[in-house]
Amino acid sequence: MSTVPHSRARLAGQLSSLGVERGGVLMVHASLRAVGEVDGGAGAVAAALRDAVGPGGTLVVPAFTPENSDTSPQYLARVRGLDDRAREAVRSSMPAFDPATTAAPSMGRLSETVRRAPGALRSSHPQTSFAAVGPLAGHVVAGHHRDCHLGDDSPLGRLHELRAQVLLLGSGFGSCTAFHLAEYRVPSPPRRTYRCVVRDGDRRRWWEYEDAALDDSDFAALGADFERSDRGGAVRTAPVGSATARLFLLPAAVAFATRWLPAHRGAHS
Repeated sequence: MSTVPHSRARLAGQLSSLGVERGGVLMVHASLRAVGEVDGGAGAVAAALRDAVGPGGTLVVPAFTPENSDTSPQYLARVRGLDDRAREAVRSSMPAFDPATTAAPSMGRLSETVRRAPGALRSSHPQTSFAAVGPLAGHVVAGHHRDCHLGDDSPLGRLHELRAQVLLLGSGFGSCTAFHLAEYRVPSPPRRTYRCVVRDGDRRRWWEYEDAALDDSDFAALGADFERSDRGGAVRTAPVGSATARLFLLPAAVAFATRWLPAHRGAHS
């Protein structure tokens, strides 16, 4: 049995009905597979999101690049079982981060579509950059400190100030980047060392730095509790395309997570 593809106009209407604010700032995590077939593909989904926020609104997506780090889970999985020589060959082939050209394949098709959109801007962090398009894009991506993945000196800090909305479009709370901002706000957050390849003039070099130890392993449980809480009553849920979409304010999610994390991560309290 054939199905009719979802249209850009229908998606935009569903997003508006869900509560996406016209003229607002919207950060999106999306599974286009969950959204289903769309006439125009990822480009039409991105266009529908921009239609929903309107010409005065700003669309933001994560554009992370763990592929250029030898401390990331992606790298560790890639080299598992390799000998030292093979590992070094992998490290030697890892390209330096360039915010203008480096792809973010692990972030999905929507993020890549927004990153490459005319007028889109990207923050400069070599591992956890964000891409944004719209009137406030420059403000959102500016000042992303190299030693701050996802804290107040990252676009998440700007999104918190702007009271941005977060849309989980067919994806779960396990991928809710906003919760990471709370990891920086708990008392004495644990820290760790990170390494990645950066561009230093015309040469490629490794850069090592210390930052908060990020851990999303319990974000699904955190999100479930947030959604059940009084504060989580602001989580709106409705179909968009073939996907279940959740919409909420980023500051509400961060406030809840800042209380939840110390109570549920015994080693961090």
